[in-house]
Amino acid sequence: MPVERVDTADDLRLLPFRDLRAPDAGRRDGLFVAETRGVVRELLASRRFRTHSLLLTSRALEDLADGLSVRAEVPVYVVPLPVLKAVVGFDFHRGCLGLGERGGGPGVAEILDSAPRRLVVLDEVSNPDNVGGVLRIARALGADAVLLSSGSGDPLYRKAIRVSLGAALALPWARVADWGDMLGRLGAAGYRRIALSTAGALDVAALGAQAPLPERVALLLGNEGDGLRPATLAAADVTVRVPMAPGIDSLNVVTACAVALDRLGGARR
Repeated sequence: MPVERVDTADDLRLLPFRDLRAPDAGRRDGLFVAETRGVVRELLASRRFRTHSLLLTSRALEDLADGLSVRAEVPVYVVPLPVLKAVVGFDFHRGCLGLGERGGGPGVAEILDSAPRRLVVLDEVSNPDNVGGVLRIARALGADAVLLSSGSGDPLYRKAIRVSLGAALALPWARVADWGDMLGRLGAAGYRRIALSTAGALDVAALGAQAPLPERVALLLGNEGDGLRPATLAAADVTVRVPMAPGIDSLNVVTACAVALDRLGGARR
């Protein structure tokens, strides 16, 4: 493991980490940002994404020793905490930052060929907190993969990765170029396409109670402002809702996803 100690913020070796809060930083030179020890551990363990380099305090280096032992090729820069803060421009990292390489990943065809039983499908969910939150929930409650429309947020945006607690680096996901084609392919592959909407006539919990759920289920989720697009609703096999107390018209999409996955069987399957 090539460990280099750096004492000044203007050292050129730290240039890729500079001003990571800037709007273009998430896509700079094909890299993305992982922060905090837990997320950096996920990056080091990821089979999909290569670790480009790490910027750590001495304490973080000690804490990540086991993860780094299997990534001996990764450059590691060790700096005092004030230097790290001065370089990156924000203070959510807990003294631990990594840069990952975007690279490739599974497409829709590859994900469907792997025969996942539970899919979460995001239709124009653009907020990075929501994208990250859904990925975290999907991983925790037993979904096998996530598909995202072209207008959905970037799972590798810094905040989305952090909110996902690294699920964005571990759970298979893919962007969908042809939304209508994807919805048709789900049906042809035997998925029951379940649209979650406040206008749904059926309680989501009733699906498994009335009859056994099919082997394959795709949960369709829209954004909080407009919900699912009409074409998505039209392609769904059933539209369901999460019952709420009078006077409450909607839930945050992350919360709704958690409730729906749990009532559909979630991690208990």
